Amino acid sequence: MTDLLFRDDPYAKSCEATITAVNDRGGIELDRTVFYPTGGGQPGDAGVLRLADGSEISIAMAVKGEGADDVIHVPAEGQPVPAVGAAVTASIDWATRHSHMRIHTCLHLLSSVVEYPVTGGQISAGKGRLDFDMPEMTVDKEAITERLNELIQQGHPISISWISDAELAAQPDLVKTMSVQPPTGQGRVRLIDVDGCDLQPCGGTHVANTSEIGAVRVRKIEKKGRQNRRISIELSE
Repeated sequence: MTDLLFRDDPYAKSCEATITAVNDRGGIELDRTVFYPTGGGQPGDAGVLRLADGSEISIAMAVKGEGADDVIHVPAEGQPVPAVGAAVTASIDWATRHSHMRIHTCLHLLSSVVEYPVTGGQISAGKGRLDFDMPEMTVDKEAITERLNELIQQGHPISISWISDAELAAQPDLVKTMSVQPPTGQGRVRLIDVDGCDLQPCGGTHVANTSEIGAVRVRKIEKKGRQNRRISIELSE
């Protein structure tokens, strides 16, 4: 099991860690990490592991391991294989992660502005999208853009809390996504609360205040199937 530091502090850019395992494909496990693994539509972090002698192992991405809290740090091609037990400094590509955080938080706002069930989503650096179960095209690109930017400029704080599996089961309306259910079975579920705007289970990384997102715009709204509408957004800068 890996201590997932990003869960409580998404702004942590690096940490000291120890290599606990290297699998047969070269994937590296640490006792603790700031690397977010691919999941929930958010890409895994890239970065470096710096060893005591100053050498570095370039990490192409982080992915989930077999256990619920296991993270595999996947080296870029041609990287050296480190020794189990070696001490490292794990550092993420912060600019890309921060962009993911801004987009992910904005998608939470989008899900509150467009009041239809969410059927899917995807995040990348500087842009993202949500799919909605929307039988008819009842939304307007400019109106959504205007409302999103209003909420961003209002500066709503974002906080993290936890509820039990049983508490979540008693409040099914908290879950907005139809295709992906929050992970349960660990005894507790992480909630992301955008104050006054949105509250839902989510394991991703987010900014601390909506004002940090910056200006955004809706790029396009597409029909993806009989009842599926895809709304794509991007950062304006």
